[in-house]
Amino acid sequence: MTLHRLTDEGDPTATAAALRALAPAGTSVSGTVSEIVAAVRTRGAPALREYAARFDGVEGPLRVEPEEVAAALASLEGEVRAGLEVAIRNVRQVAEAGLAPDAVVALPEGQRVTLREVPVRRAAIYVPGGRNPYPSTVVMGVVTARAAGVDEVVVCAPGGHPVILAACALCGADEVWRIGGAHAVAALAYGIDDVARVDVIAGPGSLYVQEAKRQVSGDVGIDGFAGPSDVLVLAAGDADPELVAADLLAQAEHGAGTVVALITDDDALAADVAGRLGDDVGDAAAAIVRVADLQTGIRVADAFAPEHLQLVGAGAEALVGAIRSAGAVFVGAASGTAFGDYVAGSNHTLPTGGAARFASGLSPRHFRRRMSIVEIGPAAAALAPPGIAVAHAEGFNRHAASMRVRENRDR
Repeated sequence: MTLHRLTDEGDPTATAAALRALAPAGTSVSGTVSEIVAAVRTRGAPALREYAARFDGVEGPLRVEPEEVAAALASLEGEVRAGLEVAIRNVRQVAEAGLAPDAVVALPEGQRVTLREVPVRRAAIYVPGGRNPYPSTVVMGVVTARAAGVDEVVVCAPGGHPVILAACALCGADEVWRIGGAHAVAALAYGIDDVARVDVIAGPGSLYVQEAKRQVSGDVGIDGFAGPSDVLVLAAGDADPELVAADLLAQAEHGAGTVVALITDDDALAADVAGRLGDDVGDAAAAIVRVADLQTGIRVADAFAPEHLQLVGAGAEALVGAIRSAGAVFVGAASGTAFGDYVAGSNHTLPTGGAARFASGLSPRHFRRRMSIVEIGPAAAALAPPGIAVAHAEGFNRHAASMRVRENRDR
């Protein structure tokens, strides 16, 4: 893959757009996914089993029995188990720190509103199939849902690789299904046969999986649309070029559609890193972006809204407080994004495609909802007149009557 060289010409937004354009636009699969979702929703179990046989190669039971999950854990290599346990511990601790206690607000008229977060009852974590198993995705999803207080956590893992099943056992998944694709998402969203309906579907997956999540999002909660990965490294001249190149190459392993880029104001560093990258970036889109100064680099990064942003070198690290749009920020030479993918404790399911402008990484909030508990009491007397005035202005006279009847009653 060609290493692209970009120079900011005083318009960070345009530079970010040029960087984003290096990744080819994804093919639309909307029509195909719509057909699959509709078939599963209307024909139910027969359609689900047809698609499972066709796309997942599953002819027998779709659910993985607990005995198979336990056997996979028993045979898991010791070092892999130890690594997963470190990841589970750290992800759980960070996730639990994100839980919010009840907030009670006492208002001037005397009423009280309590803001309370409650977990959803049932959630699904989608774990991609493909060439390699991704037990880390099991950890990021299941542990976070558990920390949120979800009653039942389901995993969809096409292929049912033993290391995935072992991770499910370690994380305490309640159910594991060996199906994937748009048909699995539809089954989870609507409830088909033994696949009980869930309240939230989270996790990465193919374009078909993400499009299916988008299409069912009016009927079930989703974490977002997980597209190809990206990383920007904003580096000062004192950054170690070996570490910068290592982190860009690591992210490039995600393959086609991935964008990896160094942003720097130092020509020597840019040349050194470019030489180390060579032709090793594979199918990823790689770039060196030259900026006038690191503050401009921050503006380019914010306009790009990367999934991962690394700040390396004293001058770049000092600017961490200026970042507004990034899925996760890694500060310092030792803070490679690979740690975040596995054992740092931060979640690796992050907003992609520039969605970090408005979206956040997977957290307990995706599996919880906030509701208000309202206690008016004697404050009805003070609240009724202004409420009645607004209700009349909107033409809702019975709303006004509902408040008026309480205006002079003791509560």
